[in-house]
Amino acid sequence: MEPIRRAFSLRITSPVLSGLLYSFLWMFLGAFGLSLLLWGSSLSEDDLSLYTFLIQGVSALFGGIVSGKRAGNKGWYHGCVTGLLYGITLILIGFLALDRSMTLSDLTILTTVFIAGSIGGMFGVNLRK
Repeated sequence: MEPIRRAFSLRITSPVLSGLLYSFLWMFLGAFGLSLLLWGSSLSEDDLSLYTFLIQGVSALFGGIVSGKRAGNKGWYHGCVTGLLYGITLILIGFLALDRSMTLSDLTILTTVFIAGSIGGMFGVNLRK
């Protein structure tokens, strides 16, 4: 039974990569929730900008928590790197897929995920103890 369990288990050893994975998982769940909110209510797409900032921040926070917990020390650093890579990936996806240029909202998202990731990393290190 043990060889089967080892063959099908996937463990990411890098704290930053595992934090990024959890960040994108929370982002997808948040986007799904926003799409249900958009579908079931009278909100328009223009009204969702505050909610998207909130989802991006929460996603980076949880990614920072996971990376800080996995790292065990220097949680602010691992959370900060996780938040920055998450934000840069979002900006690159928007640039390549949607042909968008850099705007002030992109810099706001980058700052938000940077701060949320580092705060999450600080909390994550303390969850381990």
